[in-house]
Amino acid sequence: MAIVNKHDFEFVGLLKDCAKKKDLQQGSALHAEILKHRFLLGKSSPYVGSALISMYAKCGAIAKARRVLETLPVRDIISWNALMTGYAQLGYANETLDCFVKMQREGLSPVGVTFTCILKACGSIRAIDRGKQIHDEIINRGLLDKNIVLGNALVDMYAKCGVLTKARQVLEELPVRDVVSWSALISGYVHEGKGHEALTCFEQMQREGLLPNDVTFICILKACGSIRAIERGKQIHEEIINRALLEKNVMLGTALVDMYARCGMLVKAQDVLEELPLRNVVCWNALIGGYAQEGHGNEAINCFQQMQREAISPSIVTFISILKACTKIGAIKKGIKIHSEILSRGLLMKDIVLGTTLVDMYAKCGALAEAQQVLERLPTRDVVAWNSLISGYAQKGHDHETLHCFARMQMERLSPNEITFNCILQACASIGAIEKGQKLHDEILEGHFLENNVVLGTSLVDMYAKCGFLTKAHQVLEELPIRDVVSWNALLGGYAQQGQGCKALCCIAQMEMEGICPDDITLLCVVNACGHSGKLDEAQTYYENMSGKYGVIPKIEHHTCMVVISGFAGCFGKALSVIKTMPSLDDSSVWLALLVSCKKWRKVELARLAFDKAIQLDNHLAPAYVLMANIYAAVGMYEDEEKVEVMRINNCLLSEG
Repeated sequence: MAIVNKHDFEFVGLLKDCAKKKDLQQGSALHAEILKHRFLLGKSSPYVGSALISMYAKCGAIAKARRVLETLPVRDIISWNALMTGYAQLGYANETLDCFVKMQREGLSPVGVTFTCILKACGSIRAIDRGKQIHDEIINRGLLDKNIVLGNALVDMYAKCGVLTKARQVLEELPVRDVVSWSALISGYVHEGKGHEALTCFEQMQREGLLPNDVTFICILKACGSIRAIERGKQIHEEIINRALLEKNVMLGTALVDMYARCGMLVKAQDVLEELPLRNVVCWNALIGGYAQEGHGNEAINCFQQMQREAISPSIVTFISILKACTKIGAIKKGIKIHSEILSRGLLMKDIVLGTTLVDMYAKCGALAEAQQVLERLPTRDVVAWNSLISGYAQKGHDHETLHCFARMQMERLSPNEITFNCILQACASIGAIEKGQKLHDEILEGHFLENNVVLGTSLVDMYAKCGFLTKAHQVLEELPIRDVVSWNALLGGYAQQGQGCKALCCIAQMEMEGICPDDITLLCVVNACGHSGKLDEAQTYYENMSGKYGVIPKIEHHTCMVVISGFAGCFGKALSVIKTMPSLDDSSVWLALLVSCKKWRKVELARLAFDKAIQLDNHLAPAYVLMANIYAAVGMYEDEEKVEVMRINNCLLSEG
C-alpha cells in the first residue's frame, strides 16, 4: 500500500480547489512546485498525479492532463479514471474509448467510475454495439446491485442511442431508481420525438413518489411543446412556480417560453419571458423563433429590438430567426440592416446556416441579385444555399438563370437533392427544355429519389406534360410508386392544354378507380379538355355534377371555363344559362369570357350586354374596351368603335384626376 505524507494531502487539496474554480494559472503553478519537489517521481503517492490530471481536465486543458498521465512512473485505475472522466465530460468520446483500451492493456481492471465514463462516451456517439458489450461486462461483475449511478449511465446510454425499449427495460430492472434514471429515459423519448411516451414516463415517475428536478421539467416541457400538449404544459408550469424553481434557473425559464411558443401561445410565451427573474439570449431566441415560425414577423422584430435594449447580444440563432421573420413579411429593409450587423460581427465566416438563411431572405423578397452576391461571397456553400437561390429564380420565372445556377452548383461538385430537382424541372417545363428534363429524369432514377417523394414525381409528370410529351408523362405517372390527385392533375393539365377530351375522361375514370377523389383543379382540367375537343355534353355533365357527385363547390374559374367553351361552340344559350345560375355576378372575368366568344361569332348585341356588365364592375378594364372595339370594327360599325375608344380615354382621365 502506498504511503501518503502530509505534502500529498496539501497538494491534492490545493489542486482540487483549482479544479473547482477552474483556475488553470494557479493549477499550473502548483504543478511546477510539485515537479520542483519531485513528488511525481516517487512511487509512494499516485494521488497527486491523479489530482493533477483531474485539475487540468476540469480546466479544459485535456492535452496537458494526458501528458501528466503519460509521465507518471506508476499509473493506476484512479489516474486513468481521472483522464477518462475529463475526456467524457468534454465530449471526446473516441478518446475516452481509446484510454479504456490502453488502460486494459496495462492490466488494470475497470471499476464503476470507469464504466460510467465509457457508457457516456458510447451514448454520445451512439456506439450501441460497444455499449452492449460494456453492459454485459457490468452484469457479469455484478456491479449494478449497489451502484445507482452506473445503472443510470446504462439507461442514459441506451436512450441516447435511440434504443428506448431496452433503456426502459434496464430502468425497470434496476434494484433502485431515482429521478436521474427517469430523466435519462424521458430525455431519450423527447430526443426521438416521442412526446406522448415521455409524458407517460413522467406520470409513472410521479406515481413512484419521485419529485421531478430541473432536468426532468426541462425535458417534459420539450415533450409538451413537441405534441402541443398545452394543458399539461400549464399544469407543469404551475408546479414549477409552486416550487419556486424559476428564481435561479434560466434554462428552465427558457424551456417554459419555448413550450408556450411551440404550442402557438406566443402572447403567453412573451408574458412568461417578461416575468422571468433572469433571462438571456437563449430565452429571447425561443420567443423570437416562435414568432418567426408562426409568421408573426413584426412581433419577432419587436422582440429583437427589446432584447437589444436590454443589452443582450444576439447570437447566430437570433440572427437566423430574425432573418426568417423578415422573409415571412417581406421586410427587406430590416433584412438589409441585419445583414450589415452580421457582417460587422464577421459571423458569415463561422456559420453556413446563417449564410443560407441570408440568401433565402433576399431570394424570397425578390432581391435575386443581392441573394446571388451573398451566396458567391460565402466562404463555404452547400446544396441548401444553392437551393435558396435556385428556388428564388424559379419562383420568379427566371428559368434561364435557374438553369445557370444549377450548372454552377454542379461545377462545385455538389449533388442536387429533391428540392433542386423540383426547381429545375419547373424551369425546364416553362421553357420547353425537354432534353435537359430527360437528363434530370435519368439522374433522379439513378439516385432513387422517386421512391418516397410524390412531389418530385409530380414535377416530372408536369415537365413532360408541359413540354407536350403526354404519352411519356402518362407513362411516368403510371410508374410512380406513389401518386395522388396533384400528380393526376399535372397530366390532366397537359391533356386540357392539348384539347384531348377522351384522354382526360380516361384519366378521371382511372383516378376514381384508384380511390383518388378529383378536386376543383381536376374538374376544371376535364371540363376544359372536353369543351375544347368538342365534347360539350361531357363537359356540361362534369360541370353540373361538381357539387353533387364530387363535393366541389364551383369557383369563378369553372363558370368562366363553361362560358368560354359554350360560347366558342356557338351555344350562347348554355353560356347565358351558366351566368344566370352563378351565385354572384360581381367578377368581370365571366363577362370578358362571353365577350371573347362574341368576337368569334360577331354577336354584337350580346357583346354589348357583356361589355356593359364588365365596365359596370370595373370601368378601367382595358381588355373589355379592346374586345368591344374589335367586335364593332369586325362588323363595320366604326362610329361605335370610336365611341368605345372615347369611353376608354375618358375613364382613364377620370381615374388619373
